[in-house]
Amino acid sequence: MSYIQAIIIAIIQGITEFLPISSTGHMIIAESLMKIDNPEFAKLFTVNIQFGSILSVLVLYWRRFFQSFDFYLKLLIAFIPAAVIGFLLNDYIDALLENVLVVAVSLLLGGIVLLFVDKWFKNAKDTEPPKISFLTALKIGFFQCLAMIPGVSRSAASIVGGMTQKLNRKNAAEFSFFLAVPTLFAAAGYKLLKSYHTIQSKDISLLLVGNIVAFIVALIAIKTFISFLTKYGFKVFGYYRIVLGAIIIILYIFGIELTII
Repeated sequence: MSYIQAIIIAIIQGITEFLPISSTGHMIIAESLMKIDNPEFAKLFTVNIQFGSILSVLVLYWRRFFQSFDFYLKLLIAFIPAAVIGFLLNDYIDALLENVLVVAVSLLLGGIVLLFVDKWFKNAKDTEPPKISFLTALKIGFFQCLAMIPGVSRSAASIVGGMTQKLNRKNAAEFSFFLAVPTLFAAAGYKLLKSYHTIQSKDISLLLVGNIVAFIVALIAIKTFISFLTKYGFKVFGYYRIVLGAIIIILYIFGIELTII
């Protein structure tokens, strides 16, 4: 992987991590198009640069992380389903990361869902701060597990999960951001521990560059997304997912299959 490739992937990560369009799916597609020559490091890089995205949430919402102990307990409860299922199915999830067709189908189906989300859950509670019970946090955590399928989008799954629990779009999105901190930290940390013995000196600099770029881009993306989502809802993201997923499926049908090599 070159530095240019690392920067491009990190920009994609920073833009898409908190949008309901699947950051992992977009990075898999990008890596396929760029013909990354080291697929194992590409997997590590894809997961590891999530540290940069985590830092962007902590910087933007640092005051919210100085709340009561209940705040952290609810994040922990919401995180547990992904931690358990992710640990048990880690190898299976890794295998799915190599399948661009899975990403395409997930993008397409998820896009269809997003077209109707605003109508389905229009009777949301606009309380500030949002009232999230421990049971609500757990339910959102189970929704987040859907994102273990590449292309589903962790952000989309957890935001929709929040909206099913009567949270409005803004509150659901912000809880999704907060939940990203333990979830992405655990995923990135676990992947790094498993792969640290294979990391070379150039790999370290690539990871540092990737995390810095992802951090800067994610800062901008989060602020823009919240404003856009509050005003316009999910339909634009739904149409985007449908078009992108359909294009990839059409390419596959005609024998132009994108694969990570």
